Amino acid sequence: MSSSTLSLRCLAAGSMLALLLAAAGCSKSVEPPLPPPTAGQPRAAPQARAASALGDLSSFRAIAADVATIVDRGDLAAAKTRIKDLEVAWDAAEAGLKPRAADDWHGMDKAIDRALKALRADPPNAADCKQALTALLNTIDGMAGKA
Repeated sequence: MSSSTLSLRCLAAGSMLALLLAAAGCSKSVEPPLPPPTAGQPRAAPQARAASALGDLSSFRAIAADVATIVDRGDLAAAKTRIKDLEVAWDAAEAGLKPRAADDWHGMDKAIDRALKALRADPPNAADCKQALTALLNTIDGMAGKA
């Protein structure tokens, strides 16, 4: 093998190693998906992107606030449909969020489950739904700044 071929192979191997090491050092944070646009004004968060031990919960809060607004309008069927977006987004983000702060994740998960249960009751009770959603929003807001 000629020295130029050997040099090219060493250079290629070194370049590949450098790329692999650079890629291994990069990490993409798992951010929950953004909620789809909705009609109505969601309740404003105290801070739009308040940090928590779980990371940015603003997209989850936006969905929960939107559901609460829909419940306040008295459209429990629409609220039941909308909260499915929260359930799907939360479940999709579990693998990235739960390892960050398991206790906080479980607290949030339980609050979401209570809201889901209230909206999926047969028939749903508006007062129970409002109470569960208020508790959920308070849970999210209470996690702000815990980073």
